Amino acid sequence: MIGFLRGKLIHKAPPQLLLDVQGVGYEVEAPMNTFYDLPALGEEVRLHTHLIVREDAHILFGFFSEGERSLFRTLIKVNGIGPKLALTILSGQTTEEFYRCIDDNDVKALVRLPGVGQKTAERLIVEMRGRLPELHKFSAREPGGGQTEVAKGSAKQEAVSALCALGYKPQDAARMAQAVASEDSSCEDIIRAALRGAVR
Repeated sequence: MIGFLRGKLIHKAPPQLLLDVQGVGYEVEAPMNTFYDLPALGEEVRLHTHLIVREDAHILFGFFSEGERSLFRTLIKVNGIGPKLALTILSGQTTEEFYRCIDDNDVKALVRLPGVGQKTAERLIVEMRGRLPELHKFSAREPGGGQTEVAKGSAKQEAVSALCALGYKPQDAARMAQAVASEDSSCEDIIRAALRGAVR
């Protein structure tokens, strides 16, 4: 198991990023809450990681905090929650917001996340409640690396692609990005605002 990676940030196209670790390029998928804290391209970053091995692929997931990784690992143990949906949940809410939904039985907030229906939200609340005390000890965010740079291409187009990768339909992703984008918005700014608006 690869526990963490520390290397130079080479490329980022949410939800994927590329790290150069001593000459080896690692492709990593990360939630948007991690993307918001990424340093500029060319700078060093350290991520907690989780490796999922399938017959057709080895997929590496990266997280800034141990709390995010612990929640991801717990989510994928819930029946009906795969890695992609777990990443979407961690992109749409902070760990603290998710715990609050569980504590408050807030099904409505959970079903606003793409891919989470009524039954899945109810299952999450039931199965996650007993595990919250164990997870809360990891909930503090670790300091990130600051603001990110916009990759090549339109920030709005990058944001739409990222929202689609998180499970939103293309037309919904375009509408969400259009509603919050401004001329000086970065890709991450647009995604953050779009996700915040979606889960209210």
